[in-house]
Amino acid sequence: MSKDEELIEQIVNQVLATRRMRPNIDDDNCLGCDGCGHCISRRPAAVARMAQAGAGRIAAAIGVGQNFDCSLAHMIDHTLLKPNATAKEIEQLCAEAQEFGFFAVCINPTHVDRCKMLLAGSRVKICTVVGFPLGASSTATKVFEAKDAVSMGADEIDMVINIGALKDDEHGFVQDDIASVVNATAKHISTKVILENAYLSIEEKIKGCLVSKAAGADFVKTSTGFGPSGATLEDVALMRYVVGENLGVKAAGGIRDTTMALKMMQAGATRIGASASVKIVTGTA
Repeated sequence: MSKDEELIEQIVNQVLATRRMRPNIDDDNCLGCDGCGHCISRRPAAVARMAQAGAGRIAAAIGVGQNFDCSLAHMIDHTLLKPNATAKEIEQLCAEAQEFGFFAVCINPTHVDRCKMLLAGSRVKICTVVGFPLGASSTATKVFEAKDAVSMGADEIDMVINIGALKDDEHGFVQDDIASVVNATAKHISTKVILENAYLSIEEKIKGCLVSKAAGADFVKTSTGFGPSGATLEDVALMRYVVGENLGVKAAGGIRDTTMALKMMQAGATRIGASASVKIVTGTA
């Protein structure tokens, strides 16, 4: 076992022995509240309940956002990754992203250039996928896909980890696979690593987070939406604990309503991937 592998094993054992989940997602109180004014971003579930109880206005610090729905929308990647997506559906996706203020659209690479044209002049980012949905492409193929997507106008890359290699404890290979994609793009391009947690044990999820962080990724992500299951609160909380506060955590797969999106954020997600985005921010799911 190499020194890197020994270190990973030590961290895994430490996390498993001392793992702490985030506070209860239904807890309305911030311990030791100092009146920071960031409830909308830090306690979105509590803010939602206040609004539902009849609050007509919520106070917030400067720069936090004008209202709850706006804040939630800016945490969402409006997603359309189905293989039979049409040009008309992509146009609708981009129109909705601009109307509701979603952070990004997340689409297959073939639609990147169209989205670039449709979103010209807007603040909406373009996210596309690499090695999707299996993660079993060669590293060279993933690198080519990433470079090609960025050349067409992609701002973010969601790459699928090599799941089999991770399960085989080939941590060096997995880290190099991720780092190759990260290094193939400019520094302003965000790279999210999809772990596809449904296939992984707790130990493998921890190791996946650790090698993603070591490889220079910007986010870890729960799932593709094409696996046996999607995001869970437990996985999001675990991922947040392992990567710390400096990496993003994207929850994706099966998030279809406001309540679940807010719970994911409270568990530690900083981005939500969803196709039901409009229903989530309007509360019509």
